[in-house]
Amino acid sequence: MKLITYNVNGIRAAFTKDFLGWLKTADPDIICIQESKAGNDQIDIESLEKAGYHSYWHSAVRKGYSGVGIASKVKPNHIEYGCGIESYDNEGRVIRADFDGFSVISVYVPSASNIERLEFKMQFCHDFLDYIKNLKKEIPNLIISGDFNICHQAIDIHNPVGLKNTSGFLPMEREWMTNFIEECELIDSFRYFNNQPDNYTWWSYRQNSRANNKGWRLDYNFASYSLKDKLSRAVILKEAVHSDHCPALIEFNL
Repeated sequence: MKLITYNVNGIRAAFTKDFLGWLKTADPDIICIQESKAGNDQIDIESLEKAGYHSYWHSAVRKGYSGVGIASKVKPNHIEYGCGIESYDNEGRVIRADFDGFSVISVYVPSASNIERLEFKMQFCHDFLDYIKNLKKEIPNLIISGDFNICHQAIDIHNPVGLKNTSGFLPMEREWMTNFIEECELIDSFRYFNNQPDNYTWWSYRQNSRANNKGWRLDYNFASYSLKDKLSRAVILKEAVHSDHCPALIEFNL
């Protein structure tokens, strides 16, 4: 089974850049979308259906903001919209699809590029960790995919020294991610297969960052440790250029 996570930075804009053609070529069984920036009535669900996907979207109350989705070739047994905390669910940050034997979560962790949002971001992170720990008691086999807006290790960012005091690479954010992985018993699938530097999933639109590969690895596919022996591949698909992010792929056998 092939799963892709992708912060599209606007699903409508991505569609104008042949997102659908790319999707047909990439051919994932499941794709987790973040930052859709659209209501359900603004998404070309019909075209996704023609491409073979059932799609489900959790939009923000505020128009043109945030939003997550999951599209799957196999119809899920159940869709859970949100995580049960109103302040996060109003921003469209979490959606879950339950399948036979495993569940998939698409998550969009708040950014704190505006430093005033850092407290909100960290509260979301702590609450999300608790949400996953509790959920695993019911659903042990989880794949948690999305834009976490955090680079975990120095290897995950192009300038770790110069950016050590920048949100997305703050010590408290990195410490949280370590705790998240350990307490929720998760595998960072990309690092499970690849320990090489210079692998990123986001580049600023400024200063020709993408061409110079001055990037950050913000997008992850985490898998429950119970799925370790089922994982077969994890790669970053940096050729996709619909967004300032690129997709990340995980393959597993279930």
